[in-house]
Amino acid sequence: MTAPASVSMLLLRNVPLFSTLPEHQLALLTGVVSRKSFPRGTSIIAAGDITESLYVVISGRLKVMMSDDEGREVILAILGPNEYFGEMGLIDDHPRSASVVALEACEVLSLAKRDFKKCLAENFEMAMTVMRGLVKRLREADQKIGSLALMDVYGRVARLLLEMAETVDGQKIVTRKLAKQDIAKMIRDGEPGDEGPPVGRLHRGAPRFDFPARDHTDDRLSSGP
Repeated sequence: MTAPASVSMLLLRNVPLFSTLPEHQLALLTGVVSRKSFPRGTSIIAAGDITESLYVVISGRLKVMMSDDEGREVILAILGPNEYFGEMGLIDDHPRSASVVALEACEVLSLAKRDFKKCLAENFEMAMTVMRGLVKRLREADQKIGSLALMDVYGRVARLLLEMAETVDGQKIVTRKLAKQDIAKMIRDGEPGDEGPPVGRLHRGAPRFDFPARDHTDDRLSSGP
């Protein structure tokens, strides 16, 4: 991790979580928010840690994951620019429920617990943004539980690709690089009771998706990060 860098009001204004704050609060935040850089593979937070800060992604991608003593891992989410993490423990004062690891070199903003709670208490719109984020993650968790119970591997992969796709010129395009191993960890491929082949063999006889081809798309879906 490199040394913390300075944070400007313009940078904070461009972060959706802070965009509704008045000028005087943004000015105060520039003095308490830290900007940090992490190389690929760095663990930003670990499950079980004491919750001390909120993090906002400025650049790069990170995975939110859980693992057991045998090294098995499940990926709960992939985070990108303007997304944030660590807010749950700041609200309920419990330890971290999951770990967050950098999938590539990334920059994040860090806001201490005391300053985060002060911002929520003084800014209704920011509090509502955090609440909407929590509700969104709860809905996503419900969908994943339903997928595990009601879909086979093919269906889970199809849903994941659709969730990852971005709309470009009216078409769904999968642009983000994701290794097959990570796809398997996101859909819990290989769990007892799974129907169908592992992700690595889905290309054999699998249904085709109408995602417009790009020169790099296949590499992004099949190669490691």
